[in-house]
Amino acid sequence: MTVQDRKPPASGIARRDMLLTAGAALVTGTAVAAPAFAAGPSGSLTAAAHDSGPLGARLQGVQHFGLTVQDMERAYEFYTQVLGGTEVFRHGDFQGDPVQNTLLADQEIRAGELNVDPQTIGVPDLRSGDQRLDVRFIQFDNVVIELLQYRNASEPMGGPNSFAPPLANMSPAFPRMMHICFHVRDDVDFNKFIADLEAESARRGMTQVRANRIVRVRTEAERKSAPQSTNTNKVTEAPSDGWELIYCKGPEGEQLEFVKALGPVKRRFADTLAKRQRLLGDAR
Repeated sequence: MTVQDRKPPASGIARRDMLLTAGAALVTGTAVAAPAFAAGPSGSLTAAAHDSGPLGARLQGVQHFGLTVQDMERAYEFYTQVLGGTEVFRHGDFQGDPVQNTLLADQEIRAGELNVDPQTIGVPDLRSGDQRLDVRFIQFDNVVIELLQYRNASEPMGGPNSFAPPLANMSPAFPRMMHICFHVRDDVDFNKFIADLEAESARRGMTQVRANRIVRVRTEAERKSAPQSTNTNKVTEAPSDGWELIYCKGPEGEQLEFVKALGPVKRRFADTLAKRQRLLGDAR
């Protein structure tokens, strides 16, 4: 069926298509011609219409964040027993050519460009099975965290030894460095929360779980002795006013953030979410 053969869409769908296109144009800063969408029997968009629409209309949010760990059991304990996540499932012993190609082809190409053995730049050999990949998915209220461990085949699943060494420095200023941010409930005492997190982690031997302070500290002793009131950075300047945050390292040295979004900044997030849902909701 050609575009000319299609029946005119219902007014609601036509308006939604214009909104979707306008939203894409606002994001990209470009002018985009509205695509012709076909409606299904119930007035919803057909699969073919989805496939020709803006990329954002084809998504349904963030499914998970992945974290490659050195010690799977330690990371699992932190994210389930300390932070209260729930395991969805675990799967492991991944190996073989399709897995290698899916996950690591770009890095193998890079090693070839550098004329080096792929393992020297941290590329495991899943293809032959010399190394294996294990994963565990941990569900939180609104997102999933995937823990991944690459290990030598001789190492037990879930053990403390990974294939590649952890990065020596984990500054969030490094390009490509990522962090996981947890949303703390509005009525929680934020300073006490982080003090309890540090104490519970230390009780389990997770000595890397240390939160920064808003005052300058030069040693670990000074950090630990800083008043609890210095745990939380409270932002008062618009447009971040109402934002409260704590930066903290996890047990693997990973960068974590804990935040509250209160007052004006909470309304900004809520208004933007409502606007996005209006623009994209009907397209799903």
